Amino acid sequence: MSIQFGPDYVRAIAPYQGGKPIAEVAREFGLDEAKIVKLASNENPLGMPESARQAMLAAMGELGRYPDSNGFELKQTITAKYGVPSEWVTLGNGSNDILELAAHAFVQPGQAVVYAQYSFAVYALATQAVGGRAAVVPAKNYGHDLDAMLQAVTADTRLVFIANPNNPTGTFIPADEIAAFLSKVPSHVVVVLDEAYNEYLAPELQYDSIAWVRQYPNLLVSRTLSKAYGLAGLRIGFGIAQPGITDLLNRIRQPFNVNSMAQAAAIAALNDSEFLSRSAQINADGYKQLTQAFAQMDLEYVSSYGNFVLFRAGSDDGAGARVNLELLKRGIIVRPVGNYGMPQWLRVSIGLPEENAAFIAALKEVLA
Repeated sequence: MSIQFGPDYVRAIAPYQGGKPIAEVAREFGLDEAKIVKLASNENPLGMPESARQAMLAAMGELGRYPDSNGFELKQTITAKYGVPSEWVTLGNGSNDILELAAHAFVQPGQAVVYAQYSFAVYALATQAVGGRAAVVPAKNYGHDLDAMLQAVTADTRLVFIANPNNPTGTFIPADEIAAFLSKVPSHVVVVLDEAYNEYLAPELQYDSIAWVRQYPNLLVSRTLSKAYGLAGLRIGFGIAQPGITDLLNRIRQPFNVNSMAQAAAIAALNDSEFLSRSAQINADGYKQLTQAFAQMDLEYVSSYGNFVLFRAGSDDGAGARVNLELLKRGIIVRPVGNYGMPQWLRVSIGLPEENAAFIAALKEVLA
């Protein structure tokens, strides 16, 4: 009889599945890597900013030494940008690290974590990893139903995850609705406002979540440099909260969790407003290109405020997997979302104009 190690709730975890790498698709289908278009992982199609590349080259000379565990210079950049004290900042190995740190810091086995149906898969993984009880609230128009989420909060709730914009559906919650929610959440519940795609919001939709952090000691805002800032491969993110939260996060985060190259690149990227503007513009243009094509093909899609679009590939539950496979055969990588309970749908990241065009052409061929 084999020995089973670890608690049941850890063994029950289904490991996170990222978007298929280009090299894997090339091997599997015998394709030329150079001709494959990857639109699966919400990466910035512009790649990394040149400013970050130069900063990394300058930092290479110190790679024989450990990075600054406290990230002093990076924190100074973040505090200058967001107007908060450095002790309000927690650095993460991607914002994913911040989400998991929050679960480990605030949730004990059996305690509840509230999040929405069709929200980021890591919320469920982080909850399971600490033995928490998932309180999954049914989605409203593919997004968060904040009133229902508030009703789901109980005496044993310790954490609420809210993604705005939401991944994988792309939905957006207006600022006044979030403000109303925060004013009603019990003070013993930590709210994580995951703003991984915030930089893609149109100017008229932008809001000041840091002002809410100043008002609510139980609010943690997480950000990433993997999307609009183009640093996905370096894994760099951060959280902003009052010291009652950040002190605990910093007690349990791994020493040196953000490497030297990532810190140097992040400082440069955060100061590169021109690159951020270009990223937002190419995303807005690509969104129009994709959604106009979906409309022409009479395909249902969810209006998105991030750098991706969720669309219905067919009417039967095998549609998503079937269309995804045919796209892979043609060298187009998108993201199936069957693991989110949406087997009819696929998510496509917004790429460069020529990448979007290649996807549209392949999709038309598959659906013909």
